[in-house]
Amino acid sequence: MNTLIALMALTAQEPVVQHSDDMLNLATADQTLVHAAIVPGPVKDVWRAFTTTEGIKSWMVAEGDVDLKIGGKIRTGYQPGTDLSGPDAIENTIIAFDPERMLAIRNTKSPETFPFKKAISQVWTVVYFDPIGAEKTRVTSKMIGFRREDESMKMRRFFMDGNKQTLNSLIKHFEGKRT
Repeated sequence: MNTLIALMALTAQEPVVQHSDDMLNLATADQTLVHAAIVPGPVKDVWRAFTTTEGIKSWMVAEGDVDLKIGGKIRTGYQPGTDLSGPDAIENTIIAFDPERMLAIRNTKSPETFPFKKAISQVWTVVYFDPIGAEKTRVTSKMIGFRREDESMKMRRFFMDGNKQTLNSLIKHFEGKRT
């Protein structure tokens, strides 16, 4: 999801996430980066997995907190005990949301070691939640604002894999709930 989604170092063995064909051509670096997945869970549960502290900690990060409001923060850390105000934390600001339908965020703080500081300040992510019947949700992540600059294109490549891995982790989390 966004910078939130792709700043993760999660791994997935099987590519189960679809992405737009334009991602394969870096000449289109200024185009939206799109990933989509069918998650085996009802939209209300998938929404909560993205928008509550308990939710993000259940599948995405070791540490985190969510203040779901316009201008609210989603702060995360991948290591247990991460100081969410410290140098290793990630902070995204909520710029818009429509409950159980859409969440738009912009990265406002990345870890000190993140190599794409300028480029990350130029993008934002919109995540859409579309119910497919009562028990499945299509999650679509759109990262917008990439530029035809070297740093931005390198970051785009980073998120091509990172966003896919993140959605794969979400799927696996919900598959585990069904057993």
